[in-house]
Amino acid sequence: MIIFTARIPKRRLLAGTSAALCCVFAVLAFALTLGGRAVAASAEVKNIKDNDDRLAYLSGLGWQTSSQPIATEELLIPEEFDESYTGYLQLQADQGFDLTQYKGRRVKRYTYQLTNYPSQDEPVQISLLIYKNRVVGGQIQSSSGSFLHGLSLPGPASAQPSPAPSQTASGQTIR
Repeated sequence: MIIFTARIPKRRLLAGTSAALCCVFAVLAFALTLGGRAVAASAEVKNIKDNDDRLAYLSGLGWQTSSQPIATEELLIPEEFDESYTGYLQLQADQGFDLTQYKGRRVKRYTYQLTNYPSQDEPVQISLLIYKNRVVGGQIQSSSGSFLHGLSLPGPASAQPSPAPSQTASGQTIR
């Protein structure tokens, strides 16, 4: 058996350890910052307890809205989804939301008027679906129902949002 020994001064050992810890913390901070922005519009977000939390969430996505919801509704997610829900479920899934987990549950939909939607002649609204202080879905739609898309800001490539499908939940239209 061969044993190697080395003598390292305490100052160098302390400096090396400090530098390594700084690098680890920098990488973690960078990863958390990027992860926080990426998760905001693509997965469930918890601790949305009141209007200020909803506004902060929407602001974090880059949206400016009315200070109060223009509509607050309670919706029943159906136990069984028929083919009319296919497009809407796919829209939610593309954002990281899975409404099938909430079959038979009551959710609240908060709808706000968007004030900074790019190049639109008609009013545009943003809606959040909330279940037990958790964002479980959401969409942006024109007031007339001419388009519907996810919560992210549209890029130059998506200048024309897709037409809005119409789905109903317990007699109400989800747009």
